[in-house]
Amino acid sequence: MEKFHTIYSRAAQRKGSEAMLTLLLSQPKSHRQLAETPSNEILSEMSKKVFQSGFVWRVVRNKWPDFEEVFWHFDINKLMMMPDDMLEKKATDPKIIRNLNKVRTIRDNAFMLHDIVQAHGSVGQWLADWPAEDTIGLWAYLKQHGARLGGNTGPYALRAVGKDTFILSRDIEAYFRAHKLIDGGLNSKRSLSTIQNAFNQWRKESGLSLQEISQTIAYATGDNVAGMA
Repeated sequence: MEKFHTIYSRAAQRKGSEAMLTLLLSQPKSHRQLAETPSNEILSEMSKKVFQSGFVWRVVRNKWPDFEEVFWHFDINKLMMMPDDMLEKKATDPKIIRNLNKVRTIRDNAFMLHDIVQAHGSVGQWLADWPAEDTIGLWAYLKQHGARLGGNTGPYALRAVGKDTFILSRDIEAYFRAHKLIDGGLNSKRSLSTIQNAFNQWRKESGLSLQEISQTIAYATGDNVAGMA
């Protein structure tokens, strides 16, 4: 496995300098900032990523203020009280993207977050306290307990709310395959464990966040486009 400084140097060279690379890297929220993030904001970002999956992201972003209005600014308690007939009616509102199956996830994920609040005090605190060394465990939790938060949807949602995470973008996958670190399915337990261990090691070497490391690898690989890596 490459040392991170080798990857970082390659990314900096491709971007022109270390200074240019630094400008391109983004950071997650601090532990305190994430812990103080309201649960309704977290549900809003999760819901946005569910709707963006397989759809044009820009269209969803443009419509999101209307989503906020229609769904009471993602107030978890109100959403949990929403009966089926009201949910189905809201799914036909022309101000939003009319997809009943995805609209159902808003209420489903409200219940998931409510359970977290009951057990941990707040969703933000729960996310802030989840160890970066077990990021794939957090992904697995969202997939198992949430609605449509499997694949990259959960990680993208975490990135959106400010939780430190890497993302298995095409460039990240290409890097791990090119260096023969994985050879099976990307989301197999073996592959995910290998990837997590590699990020943990690079985090120790560099002192950077998983997010910065993920973006650096993307800039050093493939088409040299980080996107949301």
